[in-house]
Amino acid sequence: MAELSNQLMALTVLGYLAAMVCYAAEYAFGTRSHIARAATRELVGAGGPPLSTQDSLAIDEPRSRGDLVGKVGVALNVLGLALHLGALVTRSVAAERMPWGNMYEFILSVSFVGSAVWLGVLWRRPAIRHLGLFVALAMVVLLGANGLIAYTPVGPLVPALQSYWYVVHVSTIILASGILLFGAVPATLFLIKSGYDQGKTRFPYPLGRHVPAAETLERLTFRLHAFAFPLFTFGALIAGPLWAEASWGRYWGWDPKEVWAFISWVVYAAYLHARATPSVKRTTATWIAIIGFATMLMNLFGVNLFFEGLHSYANAG
Repeated sequence: MAELSNQLMALTVLGYLAAMVCYAAEYAFGTRSHIARAATRELVGAGGPPLSTQDSLAIDEPRSRGDLVGKVGVALNVLGLALHLGALVTRSVAAERMPWGNMYEFILSVSFVGSAVWLGVLWRRPAIRHLGLFVALAMVVLLGANGLIAYTPVGPLVPALQSYWYVVHVSTIILASGILLFGAVPATLFLIKSGYDQGKTRFPYPLGRHVPAAETLERLTFRLHAFAFPLFTFGALIAGPLWAEASWGRYWGWDPKEVWAFISWVVYAAYLHARATPSVKRTTATWIAIIGFATMLMNLFGVNLFFEGLHSYANAG
């Protein structure tokens, strides 16, 4: 089962990579792309004669192909998510426990939640399908780095994790972190789209011509963070300290993982406060959310790789 999980992990990355290629094709040649609009303008011309039936079909053909490729990308994304789930389930069966016992499994679970949330949002809002390119790219990079840097063979839980708080605390953190992972995508694209709308031409602002409206991206960013923040609060500041007291006899010990979780909580609280303050620009508030995501990555990778503490089992099976 452990070997099967590893194979499914590799197929998961390939599935997300194939989805990314299809999303990229729609991004470049779909109905909302700059290339498609330029082709349409060339066919229509400035003050030229009306389009013939053949010309109209020539315009509609690349549009329909772009939409079809985008739908194929979604199907491959669903396939990637199914393979992702299979990798988690087989890992859990091989370890005879929930697959959250080390850094590798934690990232595998967080990325699964992020991918599932993306497909759920896409099902409700099909118009934001162009975000799929960036979501799939994030999945490929995160899972690739996870396999190369954090892979840990299947093993039993360390004694500190053998508690009912293991399920309560870790599952909540995984759910919140996965939503915040996905939330960083529209946040980043909102900043790009805002810069593009202001006429900025240096990279990466030209990418903003292809993505949904800035208001749509900003609103999605806020809703995702507003949903994830209470979950993160419970997991990091309530369930975590309670588990620490039960395991180590204290609620707080200035462990690096605890400190960076608190830093992330403060930054995300600052984002929600700034977002609710009319005098604060939406771009300023969104930058705070991006900083919050950077602290999450630091807690996920940096603390586990470069610091030692009571959470050092994050890298052990």
